[in-house]
Amino acid sequence: MGVALAVAAMACGFVVAVLASRVAVAGATDLVARSPLPPFVVGLTLVAVGTDLPEMANSVTASLEGLGDVNVGDSIGSVVTQVTLVLGLLPLVGGALVLAVRQTVAAGAVILLALGLGAVLMRDGELARVDGLLLVLAWLGGSALVWWAGGVAPPRPLADPSPGEPPAGDPSPGEHTSDGAGRGEGLRGSLSRLAAGLAGVTLGAVTAIWGVVHLADAAGLPLFVVSFFGAALGTSLPELLFSVTALRRGEAEMAVGDALGASMVDATLSIGIGPLVAPTLVSTGLVERGVLVSAVAVVLVVALLAWRRRHTVGTGLALVGLYLGVYAVLLA
Repeated sequence: MGVALAVAAMACGFVVAVLASRVAVAGATDLVARSPLPPFVVGLTLVAVGTDLPEMANSVTASLEGLGDVNVGDSIGSVVTQVTLVLGLLPLVGGALVLAVRQTVAAGAVILLALGLGAVLMRDGELARVDGLLLVLAWLGGSALVWWAGGVAPPRPLADPSPGEPPAGDPSPGEHTSDGAGRGEGLRGSLSRLAAGLAGVTLGAVTAIWGVVHLADAAGLPLFVVSFFGAALGTSLPELLFSVTALRRGEAEMAVGDALGASMVDATLSIGIGPLVAPTLVSTGLVERGVLVSAVAVVLVVALLAWRRRHTVGTGLALVGLYLGVYAVLLA
């Protein structure tokens, strides 16, 4: 009965998250059309934090229960999942992309530095409040750096829109009002749709996560490993669903911004917010191994994408293969 309930939770949660992701993309696209914010910045910041709500909720809950390994395992596992599986699936389902080398390298560097900082802070086997604060500050500084780098040459689809077809996210004629009050109402409406969509994605993902963790835990695996793979895959569903939906609607910048931004959030804010509420202990050996595997994966992904400059089906398959390889390495 318990297994059947877990399977039903995964299925229902996934369906809710898929439907809610469409609302979130519509709200984010309209927000870009109504504001001076570039799509990449919206994806990197607002959307990335929104799609990472499951990881942050898990961080706080796990810390309150004294399960530091669940917090760190989920967050670091989500970094790997997003830079390999999520980014790898984008060209497979939405078409090839041209990536700006500067923004890709900047995001990769921030993620690597954040992973290194986290490893140093956790060498004593504890995540204290000051450690959490340093990780939160690292997210703020890293976001500013990638924001600056991403404003130079954003990613774009290789194929141009069909002649006469308006770019995705452009408002229909007469939708905008010239007065400030109308524009303000439009921005509030866009933010409301984005918030509602992300809330639905989070609810669906959390439900699916419960099922994933219940099934994985039944296999008798350590909490860190269960969190690194099972929970991380579940909590990465919002990023995957949002990015794929955004890419299919022509919002390549926002899709890539969310995937990279969410990885930054996971390596910093997601780990740090839990110990800010309640300091916890962690298993140093497992954390160091997870950080090392994650760092190697990030280096390989960034090097490949920076060298190719194009994210195609070939590089997508390579990233998905790398994600599967992480399983073999960490479980060996």
